[in-house]
Amino acid sequence: NNFSSIVISSHVSLSLAKLGVLSLLRLSNQADMFPGLGGATLPTGAPAAEQAPAPAEDGNTLVDLSEKLDRSACYARNENAAYPWGNLFIGDSRLGMQSDADEQLIIHLSFQEFVKVKSIKFTEWNNGANPDMNPVTVHIHVNRNNLGFEDIEDVDPAQSITLTSGDLQEISDAIDLYYVKFQRVKSLTFFIEDNAGADVTGIGGLRIIGKTIATTNMNDFKKQG
Repeated sequence: NNFSSIVISSHVSLSLAKLGVLSLLRLSNQADMFPGLGGATLPTGAPAAEQAPAPAEDGNTLVDLSEKLDRSACYARNENAAYPWGNLFIGDSRLGMQSDADEQLIIHLSFQEFVKVKSIKFTEWNNGANPDMNPVTVHIHVNRNNLGFEDIEDVDPAQSITLTSGDLQEISDAIDLYYVKFQRVKSLTFFIEDNAGADVTGIGGLRIIGKTIATTNMNDFKKQG
């Protein structure tokens, strides 16, 4: 009887030992499948919390700022309806801009955002076919709204330029503007005071060369935590 008891006890102990080993194996497999249960450790390179965007930088490349125009806020005074101010930016001097009643013109160009303006480039009407229509004296106003012929001559411009026929050729360089006066521009108003002798003024095209100014978009910031 004692011998039978010992045999039975040995079988029970072996069975319990096998169950214990199997349990440990199951737990190990579960831990590998579910790391949070204490098995394999999490990767050390876990992604960091999202950070606020780095401060924006001013544009570093000179661009044609006509793409930044807010066309709904632009206008012209004394323009020929058949040759409006918008034609200045289509790239065809035969379809540029003309004045209407006389040689004077006011062209107001508003931008979508503040910009830095380095230089401007007027080109001649119809590739120079009518040189007497060329603009000559141009006054440039910065951030002045609603100027009309009744008051524009009473306001000091940021800069005045005198254009020659050479300046207006397509191949000639743009005219640099006063650096300090054109660093934060929301709008430009051009007053064409006179031309080279014709009854009306014709302008083949206009390019405004400069850079954008960095602005912060609050929508770029994401919640932390």
